[in-house]
Amino acid sequence: MEISDRIAAFEKLGSALRTMFGDENTVFSATEQLLIEKLKVEVTDASHYNAWFTEHFVSHALLALGQSLQREGISRWIKAYDFSTAPVEVKTIGVVMAGNVPAVGFHDFLSVLASGHHLQAKLSSADKRILPALADILIAIEPAFAEAIEFTEDRLHDFDAVIATGSDNSFRYFEYYFGKYPHIIRKNRNGVAVLTGNESKKHLEALADDVFLYYGLGCRNVSKLFVPEAYDFTSLLDAFAQRKEIANNHKYFNNYEYNKAIFLINSRPHLDTENLLLVEDVGFASPISVLHYEYYSASLDLQNLLMVNREKIQCVMSEADFLKDTFPLGKSQEPALWDYADGVDTLAFLQSL
Repeated sequence: MEISDRIAAFEKLGSALRTMFGDENTVFSATEQLLIEKLKVEVTDASHYNAWFTEHFVSHALLALGQSLQREGISRWIKAYDFSTAPVEVKTIGVVMAGNVPAVGFHDFLSVLASGHHLQAKLSSADKRILPALADILIAIEPAFAEAIEFTEDRLHDFDAVIATGSDNSFRYFEYYFGKYPHIIRKNRNGVAVLTGNESKKHLEALADDVFLYYGLGCRNVSKLFVPEAYDFTSLLDAFAQRKEIANNHKYFNNYEYNKAIFLINSRPHLDTENLLLVEDVGFASPISVLHYEYYSASLDLQNLLMVNREKIQCVMSEADFLKDTFPLGKSQEPALWDYADGVDTLAFLQSL
């Protein structure tokens, strides 16, 4: 299968997702349409086996994938690599997938298959049905992918290289078991946001997306906020308080009540919007329903702090002119194909094998 065939298949998969969850209107074959309907059922049923996977958030995640799979974006991504020849030897790439966000392992799925290698994916028990449903649609579009895709809930086996994503604790486990193979091993990182105090109401409402989407469980969700000294939190708290629906999820609300009780018992100062707790803390990772904040006085000091802690940061959200390599507020969960997790170029790694 040529690179053009592989990319064309993913472009059509993107069109299917935009038709399902957006405003595109593409016609598909009877087989493709049947599998699209099966994916819709998986989206509706997802919260039955994972209470974090509400239909709204699963649909949002799949539409974001569909938007990333448009021809212009794929072409920009692919042109940075030499696909003039097929891989010297097709390898089996073992991929250990996380389950914190719906279809979070899709980019690795895409990268392995786009590179011409075979995928052996160990699915998370928290997200074991959505990606196989996407793969079924892809195979209906391009049947040659059937022999290149394998899903398992058991241990990986007979693989040539590994891509693994997990927590800081699982990172040590992955290093022990997979360190002798060519690998990319990712651990926990978090999104941070930098405010200047000049943000508009629209900017702050967008920041609320960065905080609340997927209940804050994604590595790109903002869990740490930097604000200037004497920052007035009033407008920000109003923007957060508007997202009342987030507390309708019992798992999220249980976390909120628990963390609030801990703060009250310990007499720890905090801000409370009845759906989110803001507390001053130097940590980058915050518990569910909690947002850490830290004051800064000088932009250069803040830049140095972000540089020193770059291994803890997945992305920086800001409208500040004094920062480089940031994402606009509200766009943390809409990475482009070239916005690699942990800054590690997955496709270059796969082409080097």
